[in-house]
Amino acid sequence: MNKLLFMGTPDFSAPILRMLHEEGYEIVGVVTQPDRPVGRKRVLTPPPVKAEALRLGLPVIQPEKLRGSAELEEIKALAPDLIVTAAFGQILPKELLEVPKLGCINVHASLLPAYRGGAPIHQAIMDGCTETGVTIMYMAEKLDAGDIISQATEQISPTDDTGSMFDKLSLTGEKLLKETLPSILEGTNARIPQDEEKVTFAKNISREQERIDWTQKGTDIHNQVRGLTPWPTAYTTFGGENVKVWKTEVLPTESKGESGEIIELTKDQILVKTGDDTAIAITELQPSGKKRMTATVFLNGSGSQWKKGDFFL
Repeated sequence: MNKLLFMGTPDFSAPILRMLHEEGYEIVGVVTQPDRPVGRKRVLTPPPVKAEALRLGLPVIQPEKLRGSAELEEIKALAPDLIVTAAFGQILPKELLEVPKLGCINVHASLLPAYRGGAPIHQAIMDGCTETGVTIMYMAEKLDAGDIISQATEQISPTDDTGSMFDKLSLTGEKLLKETLPSILEGTNARIPQDEEKVTFAKNISREQERIDWTQKGTDIHNQVRGLTPWPTAYTTFGGENVKVWKTEVLPTESKGESGEIIELTKDQILVKTGDDTAIAITELQPSGKKRMTATVFLNGSGSQWKKGDFFL
């Protein structure tokens, strides 16, 4: 039986590891990111893939950085026939790519060559795409540039955010890998070079991308909020304090207010003028130092001091 090494980190990856185990593949090791402090109390927390690997009784390796590390030598010593990665979070060095006789494959959350990089789901939603997908591909030294083995499309509904699409694409990736893996192990799979003229990129989200620019069109702001929910979350500023914006709607308006101005407060919405003939209705938010809450709860509490004509910056 061929020996597989799995490399992944977030919730997106855990179902894929579970499928490989359930299908009876020999998994000689699981490589994931180190435990990180989480929440206000900074509790050291294992990544979802580590938790799943320990539940399945699989050995875990957690390098801070692969290149030049003792863990890299440990991985090479396992002599896997195939490495399967899914949102691992680090670039694999060339010396590791050359270890498995069957190569290294990746479950990438986009329809390559679109959205190469570390934030393909975030960027597809922020760009207003109505569909995306999953690609099973061979890994190469250049980021996400390897040959395509198989692809599956997934629709993005108007109410989807990055969290819901992570869940959908994780299941799509699990199913696609389950269908594709036998042909890879048999050496009968497709191998399609990417069209370099159609390449687009999805770099990791910067802090600047998280800030809402109220001069933008309402649909662009709404897509930004969806693309950044549940992490890292879009934000705006009110009275010198940052306010995270979790959920919005786009509504037409005839208001002559200025961009960023609160033009109406209802019992469950904070309507803010945008750069076109629309308003953004904020329905869930998180003021600085407080928990996420609905606009209704907020406006019945400390938000009762907010009034029409106030501005977000």
